[in-house]
Amino acid sequence: MEVKRFVCGPFQELTYILYDDTKEAVIIDCGCADDKERQRLTDFIERKNLTVVKLLNTHLHIDHVAGNAFVKDKYGLSPMAHNGDVFIYEKTLEQAALFGFPMEKTPPPVETFLQEGDVVSFGNEKLKVIHVPGHSPGSICFYNQEEGVAIVGDVLFQGSVGRTDLWGGDTDLLLNGIKSKLLNLPDEVVVAPGHGNLTTIGEERLNNPYLR
Repeated sequence: MEVKRFVCGPFQELTYILYDDTKEAVIIDCGCADDKERQRLTDFIERKNLTVVKLLNTHLHIDHVAGNAFVKDKYGLSPMAHNGDVFIYEKTLEQAALFGFPMEKTPPPVETFLQEGDVVSFGNEKLKVIHVPGHSPGSICFYNQEEGVAIVGDVLFQGSVGRTDLWGGDTDLLLNGIKSKLLNLPDEVVVAPGHGNLTTIGEERLNNPYLR
């Protein structure tokens, strides 16, 4: 499996494309906020001759869903996400106004809800859904066990964790979820967050001050 990431929008959100040798691909957290960012994404997809088959969201904060309407228009895909964040998603344009975020269209509704233990398939790949609420009620991670990669959204960062002062945030819930559901993964698992640098489970277990 190949993992490509794009830095998007004023919050420097990370949009991911995962694909394999079948050329099927998924987009995770499409944060493309303007025409230039959207063109960069489509150019990569066309250059690699990929077929995008799913649009996934780790959570539904504004910076992670800014490109959902574009993906729906371009590829005919509706987002797949946890139902715990729908109340946030329904107020996306209000979020945009609050943060001064460029947002032209109301994003398409979530049509498929993902829960703990679900498996999302594309090509020859399987992504296990791990529900880790706390940054938002519906925050989920996508874990490919065979490849040793976890796309974690804003749950866990290099040396930090997701903020919990937004809608439905809960610090204790977040920390407990990280410790019980992510830190039990193998040390070598690559953690691909929603912002910032890649890290590993082992590095965060040893060095993350929030998890001691």
